[in-house]
Amino acid sequence: MKIVIGSDHNGVAFKKLLAAHLAARHDEVVDVGSRDESSADYPDFAFEAAELVASGAADRGILVCGSGIGMAMAANKVRGVRAALCHTPDAARLTRAHNDANVLALAGWQTAKEDVLRIVDDFLDTAFEGGRHERRVNKIKDYEEGHWKP
Repeated sequence: MKIVIGSDHNGVAFKKLLAAHLAARHDEVVDVGSRDESSADYPDFAFEAAELVASGAADRGILVCGSGIGMAMAANKVRGVRAALCHTPDAARLTRAHNDANVLALAGWQTAKEDVLRIVDDFLDTAFEGGRHERRVNKIKDYEEGHWKP
């Protein structure tokens, strides 16, 4: 699976951990930055990663900032992206199974290091269930189509 990862300065340490973990899983990793812990603007990295997912150039995205909130908000502005902030493995499984989320946002300040890899694995390994959930996701897609303006 091709995974794009991005972070602001608050997420660099987690992003490095994730890159190594994803490589060990034999996923292809595309890192859009930030490269160090000097102050950086999260929307820049969220938009770049989300565009790669939306275009099909990456299968999924993982974004990290201090709270995860800004990354999720920015990524969700990109047409075709369904980004979810997840603090637990259960949330990661549910957002894939029920919402077909394609971008995971993580909170570098609030997620325990021992939990983050389980959250990521559950997000990447859980399939979308379809069925009644597909009907709901299609409503989101239809709304987006009808309201998105280039």
